[in-house]
Amino acid sequence: MKIKIPAAKPYIDDLDRKGVDEVLKSGILALGPNLKKFEEDFSNYLGVKYACAVSSGTAGLHVAVKSLGLKKDDEVITSPFSFIASSNCLLYENVKPVFVDIDEETFNMDPEKIEKAITKKTKTILVVHIFGQSAQMDPIIRLAEKYKLKIIEDSCESVGSNYKKSKTGTLGDVSVFAFYPNKQMTTGEGGIITTNRKDIYELSLSLRNQGRNLNSDWLTHDRLGYNYRMDEMSASLGVTQLKKLDWMIEEKAKIAFLYNKYLSNIKSIILPKTTKGNTHSWFVYVIRITNGKRNQTMNALLKRGIQTKAYLPVIHLQPFMKKEFGYRKGDFPISEKVSSETLALPLYIGLKDEDIKIVCDKIKKLI
Repeated sequence: MKIKIPAAKPYIDDLDRKGVDEVLKSGILALGPNLKKFEEDFSNYLGVKYACAVSSGTAGLHVAVKSLGLKKDDEVITSPFSFIASSNCLLYENVKPVFVDIDEETFNMDPEKIEKAITKKTKTILVVHIFGQSAQMDPIIRLAEKYKLKIIEDSCESVGSNYKKSKTGTLGDVSVFAFYPNKQMTTGEGGIITTNRKDIYELSLSLRNQGRNLNSDWLTHDRLGYNYRMDEMSASLGVTQLKKLDWMIEEKAKIAFLYNKYLSNIKSIILPKTTKGNTHSWFVYVIRITNGKRNQTMNALLKRGIQTKAYLPVIHLQPFMKKEFGYRKGDFPISEKVSSETLALPLYIGLKDEDIKIVCDKIKKLI
C-alpha cells in the first residue's frame, strides 16, 4: 500500500543540511565542537545549568537512573501508559517499576493515586510527560518532598512544553529529552540529560563515555560506563533544529487547531485536551475513538493511503512484563481503556489544509 499521507516525518531544511555537511568536511565526527555547542544551547533554552547529550532518550533515562544511585529492589513510581523505555531503563538496573494509573483527559499519571503506591522501598517518581503535555507537577513535587523522593522527568515527548511558567524538564532532579525523527525536533537518533545538580551532570558525562575519568588521563575509567555518546552529525542537527524549535511547535499547533475544527462535535470521537496552565508542544495529535472501532478505522485509513498509529500499548500488558511481574488485564483500567481507543493522526510540518480535510472526512465517514 502506497502511503500518501504518512503519520510523521521530520522537518529538515538547508540550514540543517549545511551544518551536517560542514561536520563531514571537518573530519571531526565525534566529541567535537558541535556536541559542546548543542549542550550549551539546550541548557540555555531550558534555563538549567547543565546538559549532557547522549545517543538516545533511552540511554538518557538509563543514565538518569544510574545517576540517582537506584539499585536492585528499589521501587520507582511511574506510568503504565508510556513508551516501553520509561520502564526498561529501570529494569536495566533491577529496579522495580510501580505503576500508577493515569488521568483520563491528559493521559498523564494521576497525582491523586501516587501516595497509595509509595512504600518503604520507593526511592523516586519517574514522571512521563506524555504526547507533548506536562504532568501536574505541583502535587507530585509536594509528595516527593513529603516522602524524600527524587524526581526523574521523562520529557522525551514534550520538549518545548510548559507547566504553568516553567518549561517541562526543569522541575525534577534530572530530566531526559529525546530527538527521534518523529519528535518536535530531531537529531536522527539522540537524546539529552538536563539537571541543575553538578554531581549528576559530571556522573552523566562519565557514564556516557565508558565510565571515563573526567580529570585524568585519556583511558582511565573510574566506573562501569557505556557507549552512549552523541556523534557530531547529530549534535550539529541538534544545534540547527533547536534554533527553529519554537517555530516548529507553532506550526504543529496550527495543524492541531485544524484537526480540532474539522473533528469537533463528532459522536464517538474525543479530541485531545490541554490542561489549564499548560502549553502543548504536539509530539503527536491523538484522538480517542470510543465506539470500539479504532483498529478498523486505522486499517481502513491505511487502505486509503493514510497512515495513523495506535498510541500507545500499555506497558504492563506487554508479554515480558506479564511474565515477569504477573500483571493482568484490569490492573490499570483507565490506561487500558485509553490505550484501546487512542489513534495518532498524521502530524508534521508541510501537512496541508486539504490533506487534513481529507483525513478528517475519511474518519467521519468511517465513524
